[in-house]
Amino acid sequence: MISSDLIEKGKSLGATMAFEEEELYQEHVLEHYEEPYHRGRCGHCTHCHEDDNPLCGDRVEMSLSVNDGGKLQEIYFDGEGCCISQAAASMLVERFDQKTIEEVKQFTAQDMLRLFGVKLTPNRQKCCLLPWRVLQAAIYSPVDGQGENPGAQKENHDRCL
Repeated sequence: MISSDLIEKGKSLGATMAFEEEELYQEHVLEHYEEPYHRGRCGHCTHCHEDDNPLCGDRVEMSLSVNDGGKLQEIYFDGEGCCISQAAASMLVERFDQKTIEEVKQFTAQDMLRLFGVKLTPNRQKCCLLPWRVLQAAIYSPVDGQGENPGAQKENHDRCL
């Protein structure tokens, strides 16, 4: 039979491990915020989209260089906002550097929250998911005006270049 002291020690150890794991994720978030991966603009942009969260003011832009085979040759982000939105953008850009549009299409909101790692309240999840939404839109937003809505694409082109 397991003693109650042993059970309490196990619970305490589990809580300590959970706290340490959470702390590691938080450090990872801060690293991406302070030293973001591919922050700036794509040199030879073929696709671009920008959006914001009007409730908090976060803004994210994704610029991509997609080759004829659908591979993201370059992927960059720019923007401003809270640590969560900007770190999430950096993580997402790092995750999809040299990947394909098909891989982006298959990446879900739940995948994004898992990639971020830190448990977030519903309001903060919106900050984390903003870069994901922008990337999902960017793959359908060519800057040459050849998309489904050329007027919107021209506006996007002007804003992203």
